[in-house]
Amino acid sequence: MKAMLHPKIENALNAQLARESAASSNYLAMAVWCDQQSLDGCARFFYRQADEERMHMMKILHYLIECNAAAEVPGLPKPAAAFQSVQQVFHSALEQEQAVTRSINELVELAQECSDHSTQHFLQWYVAEQIEEEAQAKNILDKINLIGDDKGGLYLFDRDIQQITVTSSIGTIK
Repeated sequence: MKAMLHPKIENALNAQLARESAASSNYLAMAVWCDQQSLDGCARFFYRQADEERMHMMKILHYLIECNAAAEVPGLPKPAAAFQSVQQVFHSALEQEQAVTRSINELVELAQECSDHSTQHFLQWYVAEQIEEEAQAKNILDKINLIGDDKGGLYLFDRDIQQITVTSSIGTIK
């Protein structure tokens, strides 16, 4: 049976699948670093983010399968595991979300060029999700920057970040 997707779309979705998988791995490394720094709240936040990115990857994987396209399970590059500060960790998280937003936007543009209305529709969920992801990452980084080097402020922030529930159209991660 022939794939329903244009080969360019199929390749681009597989590349995005790899990006989402790498994002999950990166968040997992951030969680481990936070755990090793006794930042339990931050670690929990990043473990949930890792799970969410894996769900994003799975959503693309299932879309490719539904379209009878090749779905390539990506290998994982080794993520950065050493950070100098909690600010650097959250700055890296924001940069990662911004990069994912750019790649989703490029996918939407490619789907438009290929007149692939189904994929355009499928990607709209990711467009909306990235608005939330970037806003959340920026908001958290802004709070950490306000704290600066205040250890008491970091302690309170770490406690409070546990209250953030990662939500998306896929579901809630606690």
